[in-house]
Amino acid sequence: MNSTIAYIIIGGSVLFIIGIKLLASPKTARIGNLVAAAGMLVALISLHKPTGDYVWSQGWSFNYTLIAIGTVIGLIIGAIGAYSVKMTAMPQMVALFNGLGGGAAALVASLEFQRSAHSLEGITAFIAGSMLFATLIGSLSFSGSIIAYLKLEGKFEKPHTFPGQNILNGFILVVIIGLGSFLTLHASGSNATTAFIVMFSLALFFGIAMVLPIGGADMPVVISLLNSFTGLAVAADGFAINNLAMVVAGTLVGSSGTLLTLLMCKAMNRPVTNVLFGAFGSSGGGAAAATGVAGTVKPIQADEVALLLAYAQRVVVVPGYGMAVAQAQHSVRELTEELGKRGVEVQFAIHPVAGRMPGHMNVLLAEANVPYDQLIEMEAINPSMDRVDVCLVIGANDVVNPAAHEDKSSPIYGMPIIEADRCKTVIVMKRSMAAGFAGIENHLFYKNNTRMLFGDAKASLNALVAAVKAG
Repeated sequence: MNSTIAYIIIGGSVLFIIGIKLLASPKTARIGNLVAAAGMLVALISLHKPTGDYVWSQGWSFNYTLIAIGTVIGLIIGAIGAYSVKMTAMPQMVALFNGLGGGAAALVASLEFQRSAHSLEGITAFIAGSMLFATLIGSLSFSGSIIAYLKLEGKFEKPHTFPGQNILNGFILVVIIGLGSFLTLHASGSNATTAFIVMFSLALFFGIAMVLPIGGADMPVVISLLNSFTGLAVAADGFAINNLAMVVAGTLVGSSGTLLTLLMCKAMNRPVTNVLFGAFGSSGGGAAAATGVAGTVKPIQADEVALLLAYAQRVVVVPGYGMAVAQAQHSVRELTEELGKRGVEVQFAIHPVAGRMPGHMNVLLAEANVPYDQLIEMEAINPSMDRVDVCLVIGANDVVNPAAHEDKSSPIYGMPIIEADRCKTVIVMKRSMAAGFAGIENHLFYKNNTRMLFGDAKASLNALVAAVKAG
């Protein structure tokens, strides 16, 4: 590789890192996307042959015309997806696009393995291992992401398990690793093509088998984990085809996705192994019974809630997936603006795993132009929750359930929650008494300081806005 290409790759890598850093805040996320996209453009410019020559210095051949065509098609599909997808369907789009990335990485590795294995110069064990690893991880990410997409769409939402399932999955994984080891050492053998096809097929099946037993409640963690798999597959592709830009980009995605997965599991007080093998969330959000929960449900009307809000000094809003379903984020912003005009301090308490993907609530509220300094993370806001006059819970369920620190028999016991039950008054906005994705009863609904405002979140918020304005 000549020095010019090396400098270009370093520049692209810096842009990738800056882009990821800017994505940490909704204020800078848009520019972060553009910076990372510029890094990808630089990476395309840095394409080079193993000899160190630029691909485009050898003439604009048909192969590189295809690269340009593919780039344009990808830009068009991405733009259509970004402008047409509903905010409630954003997790599904993330899962689908991640799956396509994993599938592309697997396809690149597969084609390169077959080409190299049958070429005159042969293939080294390291390069063969890189290609096979990318094929395995990319295929797993592709098929697993498709199942995650379907689960988020409401298909296969409940865990699908059977006795001995983990044993079967373990056996399949052992076979895949065995075939991969064989191909690493015998990439050009007479049985290599058959073994590769079998390994590729088992990898696709393993992705399906891995995600099917996981409940819909854990899909945010699964998507994050599969995203890290896609990054690792891209990095392995980079080693295989001697493209350092892919190595850097893939490593960044793989490491950040792994870190995010671990942080989300910490937020739920559960190890990754429990998410992958525990079949948590099997109830799928069905109706819950009040058995064993002390207290009674106390309904309240919108005009009464408006009066409480208007005369409060401090209000905390806890958003959840129900807010996303109702597309109520703009109504929430309008309500908080009206309260702000009356001198009420308003903050939003954000739980790390609220919604159906990492940062789901941040994205929704940013889309509604809610000031970012009003969004407070769980660890920062919990210590002062006992000084909150009114806590407005909009469509959140498991992330505010006091069973997490009251009921040792609860499957969410020990999970960090937003401690809404400590507020002076809690208003829970829900359509019904149905349980959340964890499928367990919410003790918050029966607390003495809790009132239930039943109905569609958007309609209820609009009624609150009208009542506050009238008051």
